[in-house]
Amino acid sequence: MRCKICGITSYEDAMAAINAGADALGFVFYEESPRYISPREAKEIIKKLPPFVEKVALFVNSDAQVINSYCQESVATLAQIHFEAPHELYEQLFVPYIKVVRAKEAEDVLKFSDEYRLIDAYCQTYGGSGKKLNIDWFENIDCSKIVLAGGLNPDNVSAVKKYGFYGVDVSSGVELSYGKKDASKVEEFIKNAKK
Repeated sequence: MRCKICGITSYEDAMAAINAGADALGFVFYEESPRYISPREAKEIIKKLPPFVEKVALFVNSDAQVINSYCQESVATLAQIHFEAPHELYEQLFVPYIKVVRAKEAEDVLKFSDEYRLIDAYCQTYGGSGKKLNIDWFENIDCSKIVLAGGLNPDNVSAVKKYGFYGVDVSSGVELSYGKKDASKVEEFIKNAKK
């Protein structure tokens, strides 16, 4: 499974994740998040990173103009759309994107089933809450285009491998505090997800 470490706020945490084998890093451009980073700050980190790592910009309730300009400014390579966006918004994006499904019930995991998407547990706040999804919802469905998020940590990520997810996304499950990663937990998480 591919691994995304989200809520990156420092170069040290970014490199610790990459050195541990992360395939993608997430930068939160949502000002109400305790893991918020500005596009300019993200660029300072991203421009020092090695190639072949996806740099994902997370957006909540933003319009297409903001998403396009923030991705350009930060040199992020993918936009993660963490809200119910109208179809028109996606048509206006100049950057590759992934939709997020904030699942409240079993049927929600089937949304956008013909495209790659990230599925997170629904909560009032957006992302990084550590709230777990009901893993039973993924029984007997094709999970090969799903990135699973929500409540994952080094201790439970191995258990989701049998579903065949495309990838997993973690933030709070590998943190010392908001926006500060625990390098040993990041390493253990990625090892357990990929072995």
